[in-house]
Amino acid sequence: MNHLDESRPFIPVRIAVLTVSDTRSLDEDRSGAALAARIVEAGHVLTTRDIVQDEIGAISAIVKTWIADEGIDVIITTGGTGFTGRDVTPEAIEPLFEKRMDGFSQVFHRISYDKIGTSTVQSRATGGVANATYIFVLPGSPGACKDAWDGILKAQLDYRHMPCNFVEIMPRLDEHLKRGKLREA
Repeated sequence: MNHLDESRPFIPVRIAVLTVSDTRSLDEDRSGAALAARIVEAGHVLTTRDIVQDEIGAISAIVKTWIADEGIDVIITTGGTGFTGRDVTPEAIEPLFEKRMDGFSQVFHRISYDKIGTSTVQSRATGGVANATYIFVLPGSPGACKDAWDGILKAQLDYRHMPCNFVEIMPRLDEHLKRGKLREA
């Protein structure tokens, strides 16, 4: 099944973390802090960490800036995935996806179900790819962030993880963009 191939080198990935909240400050952001600590502990590079209010335009603007930044490989957001009127993170980010990652949401809910039961249906966690950047949209609880990192992202963002991982396909994520540019030339 899954294992680490120690003959392969570890390749650090550059990751940005965005917390979506109307009420938290960076000092009070336990979910973003949990992700940041795990990212660094795993040997990756935390490129930036920020907080934005629950507003579609504000969330989308930051994520668009980050996906345009060649120094960021992965964006992880936390917060705004519920059903209240202020929970708009999926609405802000999903339109940016060039490809959806339905399996991420399914595996996240499977892991979450084992911890919180049917309450997992109250999350709209999602993932996708935009401009050759992986984007993962997580709930705002520290527990959900830890579950997503420990249960999915830590392994998938490790080049040594076998039989496959996100890192090994990174160089090919923008093939469709390059083909389009070649046709225009």
